[in-house]
Amino acid sequence: MITTVTGYFRKFNLEVETEDDDFTRAGRIEFTADINSIDTNNAQRDTHLKSDDFFAAEKYSQLRFTGKKIQEQGDEYILEGDLTIRDVTKPVSLQVDFTGTVIDPYGQVKAGFTVDGKVRRKEFNLTWDAMTEAGQVVVSNDIRVHAEIQLIKQQEETTVTKETTEEAQA
Repeated sequence: MITTVTGYFRKFNLEVETEDDDFTRAGRIEFTADINSIDTNNAQRDTHLKSDDFFAAEKYSQLRFTGKKIQEQGDEYILEGDLTIRDVTKPVSLQVDFTGTVIDPYGQVKAGFTVDGKVRRKEFNLTWDAMTEAGQVVVSNDIRVHAEIQLIKQQEETTVTKETTEEAQA
């Protein structure tokens, strides 16, 4: 309509695996969000979003994004991947701004990113519509995606084998 409704998922998971600090060579990028955790600061709207009119949370409990590749374009990156909402999976492209890497006071290495994009909701079977008395659309077809992400580098798992030798005394 005339304003943007902002919402977020309270429960989500993001995992990124890369062999070095160059995220353009990430081998795995997986994001999932619990649809039942959606929060737009309006309980009635949240219930409607979880219903069959939109996300159908009882049947499709998660939204999923699987990253396929990252391409550098000047100072920004384009992240391409597959977005699954309900029973529909479509390719999407997202703009990524790498905001840097720091070591925090606890010795953790952290990397920051801002992600922006737009998807067309009707392409994902989110087709509910309504009109105001003045003939204006209540819900836009465009969903804006915005995320501020901070990743924490996990230590590599190493396996240490301890061999013991016993010397026989003669």
